[in-house]
Amino acid sequence: MSPKPEPETQETQTETRTPPKAKKKKVAEAAVRMKHVSKRFGAKIAVDDLSLEIRAGRVYGLIGPNGAGKTTTFSMMAGYLQPSGGDIEVLGYGPHQVAELKSRVGVLPQDAILPPLDKVGEFLLHMSRLQGTPRTQAESICRAVLEEVEGRDWWNMRCSSLSHGMAKRVQLAQALLGEPEVVLLDEPTSGLDPRSAYEVRQLIKSRKGRCTLIVSSHNLQELEEICDGAAILDRGKLVAAGTIAQLTGASEEVHVKLGRVPRGADGNAYRTGPVTKGIQRVRDLPVVKRSEYDDEKNELVVYFERGGEVDAETVIGHVLWALLQEQVRISGVTKGRGLERRVMDLTDDVGDQDDDDED
Repeated sequence: MSPKPEPETQETQTETRTPPKAKKKKVAEAAVRMKHVSKRFGAKIAVDDLSLEIRAGRVYGLIGPNGAGKTTTFSMMAGYLQPSGGDIEVLGYGPHQVAELKSRVGVLPQDAILPPLDKVGEFLLHMSRLQGTPRTQAESICRAVLEEVEGRDWWNMRCSSLSHGMAKRVQLAQALLGEPEVVLLDEPTSGLDPRSAYEVRQLIKSRKGRCTLIVSSHNLQELEEICDGAAILDRGKLVAAGTIAQLTGASEEVHVKLGRVPRGADGNAYRTGPVTKGIQRVRDLPVVKRSEYDDEKNELVVYFERGGEVDAETVIGHVLWALLQEQVRISGVTKGRGLERRVMDLTDDVGDQDDDDED
């Protein structure tokens, strides 16, 4: 007679039985949709009638000065705060519908703190199991995402022994566990040295198209580099939203920095004639709608209408040819005003008085 098999433990029975039929996920074209959302803290209005739609698969930035409402908006998307009014949907559900969004949304808060006594592997395993990952798969998933943030050798390190940069990467790994469809990142490169910040940006870029990443940051050059689009907030209100090209004017203006004009023995600029003629040549180009020359900055701004075969690259080619025909010296060319300048134009940064307010 065969020996009687040992009874299965409750945990073994749980993991070997046929899993219940999974709920059908909603397929949402918009990763996040906000309609007339507001948030009050007492008498203070942190977010005021905000309507915003973020399409799935994009890297999207939340931008604004201190007190703009970025952190409050981020926290409502993550389900940490309930709006005072309006509606929010993440993947077609309310952020508070935890069961429906479980493992589908990853979050990296700005001030996240790792449990100091846990080892990195223990922390990630615990977070993975909370998402419902089977124990048999959890370790391989955690090790893979830790390797993705270049921390494969940190598995047995105590969280308290990690440098700031290493801890930030572990927190990022936690946000990426389980291939979430939406990842919310609040100041993901804050406090990092330039190399570490660069590597985090590259990681975000590598995830583009695999999920929707929403990044809140004060680093405008960083957002301009990694984002497809952004929303600019000021004092709780939406002041602009669109693609980065639309926000910066990259699809409708070109900035040409001219080289310094050499001066003759008498101290007069003897090359001003060619500059004047070059600018006139530019203004006569069919692709140019209008142009402005800033004598102090020695910068020529060219405006055009995008359409047909006319785009920024085409305009740059014509403009440079016209200037070079008059032997005008050129030291640089950029498309648009840059995100930093655009934000400065649109927002009223009230400085230190808002430093303690919600971002």
